[in-house]
Amino acid sequence: MPEASEVARFYDQLAADYHRVYADWDASMARQGRALDAVIQAELEVGGGASVLDCSCGIGTQAIGLGLCGHRVTGTDISASAVSRAVREAAQRGVPLPAAAADMRRLPFPDGRFDVVVSADNSLPHLLTAHDVRTALTEMRRVLRGGGLLVVSTRPYDEIRRARPASTPPQLAASPHGRSVSFQLWDWHPDGERYDLEHFQLVPDGGDWSVRVRRTTYWALTQGQLTRFAVEAGFTDVTWRTPERSGFFQPVLTARVG
Repeated sequence: MPEASEVARFYDQLAADYHRVYADWDASMARQGRALDAVIQAELEVGGGASVLDCSCGIGTQAIGLGLCGHRVTGTDISASAVSRAVREAAQRGVPLPAAAADMRRLPFPDGRFDVVVSADNSLPHLLTAHDVRTALTEMRRVLRGGGLLVVSTRPYDEIRRARPASTPPQLAASPHGRSVSFQLWDWHPDGERYDLEHFQLVPDGGDWSVRVRRTTYWALTQGQLTRFAVEAGFTDVTWRTPERSGFFQPVLTARVG
């Protein structure tokens, strides 16, 4: 599908620089892993750790963080470059991370394989139609065991759609070669729900700057919309946690397989 190749290209281009969106990637990895671990522990009795699929693992931020918390994590992502980096980064930190390139709408696993499926950091909104969102959620439900847990995080789109911002504040990240700067420009579609994003990074390059720009599109799904899609995909007990409640930096949806 055309949009799948476009999203894969966006993350293939970003993979080598993705850590630059964090002021301290390792600290963010650990913090996000602990927050998601607390959500899982609150919902499931997993003892020595859960079998977790991170189906939008990127370069491993949440997958490695959960592995450091003792979970048995498998990663998939639409970007082969991101998956390759996730595996390397996990190995450097002593975390097993079997992983493969895969579209979340077609997960390469048997039914009932995992205790938990995670799709964090605003990955699901890359899908731009109701059919595709339902398809992805149905696949996530299929690979969960009975009583398994879905964990999804997105931007706070209820607020964002009211404000319709045109950009994000700049984020700074330190490196041995100097500070880099990341920010985004947003161009909203006429429907008021979808937006084209240009992701800018200014990276030190000797005495000058290297400017890197990647482009993609998102659907700003409200909590009501995503709740409805989860229910239509067969999930129950759909709950939203605020960042204040979960400790995660985005709102978190949890849902169960009956």
